[in-house]
Amino acid sequence: MKQMIKMENIAMSIRHMIPTLKNFAVIVIASSAGFGASTAFAAGDAANGANLFKSNICSACHAVAKGGVSPVGPNLFGVVGRKAGSLAGYSYSPAMKASGITWGADSLEKYVMTPSTVVPGNKMISAGIKKDSDADDVVAYLATLK
Repeated sequence: MKQMIKMENIAMSIRHMIPTLKNFAVIVIASSAGFGASTAFAAGDAANGANLFKSNICSACHAVAKGGVSPVGPNLFGVVGRKAGSLAGYSYSPAMKASGITWGADSLEKYVMTPSTVVPGNKMISAGIKKDSDADDVVAYLATLK
């Protein structure tokens, strides 16, 4: 009888775990397929990031259209996954060229918040975005530019 009660408890526990396990399976499958590779991008609101990009003076220096010419800074179209200091046609600072950074969610978020700390000696004159949530949103927006 004790064994029967144990089996019922186990069965009940498993039934309660199924929704969680289904979600876990989706996360694992998405991650292995590359969809979840940068979860920090998902944390931001890309639409708000686009508005912030325009209103935080980012757009005064950076173009975001494919093949667009930037007035001051490098074009940010396709920046995610790009090696820092590598966009042809832009004259980067020696510090940026030597940084060894490949732009991803974490590195972009840190950079847009404190550019002079992440790459001392870079050419960007912005003091950075102060709020974590705003930085997440701008990075989410940059991730859409591909």
